[in-house]
Amino acid sequence: MMRRLAPLLAVLAAPVAAAPTAPADMASGTEVRRIVAEMAETMRDGRGFLYRPLVRDGETVAALEYWKAPGRPAVHPDEAEYAIVIEGAGTLVSGGTMADAKTTQPGLVEGSRIDGGTTRTLGPGDVLLVPAGVPHWFGITGGKLVLLGMKLPRRGG
Repeated sequence: MMRRLAPLLAVLAAPVAAAPTAPADMASGTEVRRIVAEMAETMRDGRGFLYRPLVRDGETVAALEYWKAPGRPAVHPDEAEYAIVIEGAGTLVSGGTMADAKTTQPGLVEGSRIDGGTTRTLGPGDVLLVPAGVPHWFGITGGKLVLLGMKLPRRGG
């Protein structure tokens, strides 16, 4: 009997990896609402888009995006885009082919329109994941679209 328990006892006696010493970065619901309200005030200067980092772990950042006007269709060649709609409403057009594609900054290709994409309606609580390399565009309905989003690096393969 002891011989059969030996492997289990060895696992239980093995040293446990040390837990991270830093706590998780976090923003309370109250803090998120406060920041969204501050962003709304800032948007009164006629801006159509505002980005504000919320929590981070090194290079990984979860950020709030406040849209009052649609941007240009975009592709992130090496990053997927994950987001949750916090407030407002809009549309997501994704897939298809982006016309007039041009790299505008590292990791971002923008174009004039998306041909043949799929259109989805967005509202509070909706969750979306746009794979790396997929064209996408956010339309705004009702005056604003607020997202909590992250870019996720493409996995090797």
